[in-house]
Amino acid sequence: MMHDLISITKSIRKSILMMNHQSNASHSGSCLSVVELLTCLYFEFLNIDPKNPKDENRDRFILSKGHASAALYATLAERGFFSKNILAKFYVDNGILPGHIDMTAAPGLECAAGSLGHGLAIGCGMAIGLKNKKPSAKVIVIISDGELNEGSIWEPILLAPHLHLNNLTVVIDYNKIQSFGITNEVVNLEPLTEKLVAFNWHVINIDGHNIEQIIDALNFKIDKPKAIIANTIKGKGISFMENKLEWHYRSPNKELLEKALEELE
Repeated sequence: MMHDLISITKSIRKSILMMNHQSNASHSGSCLSVVELLTCLYFEFLNIDPKNPKDENRDRFILSKGHASAALYATLAERGFFSKNILAKFYVDNGILPGHIDMTAAPGLECAAGSLGHGLAIGCGMAIGLKNKKPSAKVIVIISDGELNEGSIWEPILLAPHLHLNNLTVVIDYNKIQSFGITNEVVNLEPLTEKLVAFNWHVINIDGHNIEQIIDALNFKIDKPKAIIANTIKGKGISFMENKLEWHYRSPNKELLEKALEELE
């Protein structure tokens, strides 16, 4: 299974790069940092059925960092929620898949995203409703480290433990680069673990590209909300994109696309 998941991450990365090249879209680096996280969620952890995406018993997933939409679309297509042919309709005129997530655009999307800082509050609301109706259903929210600059993120961080939302997990994509620079130079988040623990979350620090660590952290059961700090690399998997702020904005031209795809072979 481990080998299969690694192959899936390569396929998702190829789709992301081709989508961003075709549409001349930004945020390749932001997409690439969450690929292993999404792969583990959709192929190992979430209780979901691509043939019945609105199943009431399903787990809910929110990608709060909506500018990484290409990564989620590529993962959903890989998982069979819709045809990979639809990925060619990403962020183009008369397309289907918008640059920022619209929950009505395709099956499997639970929440609109793009205006940062709101996904965790929405997930918190979902967790409240599901806890009352279906205790087995889980809510997972991926937020960016830059989103932690938003006050609206800290409200559900305060509320979730108070409401004993043990069905809520937040995964922080801690790639340490946001739109205008190094995250902790823009607004210092450290000591992040201690802050979340002080808010009464159970905190797990992992390598966000290590599949075993991701799966173990997701499966860890605790009777309180869980925060997974996933230490990731912006642009992961493509050598000339890794840890480069410019790939928050650039899209690969034909030459760079070919070079990137070669690295994934």
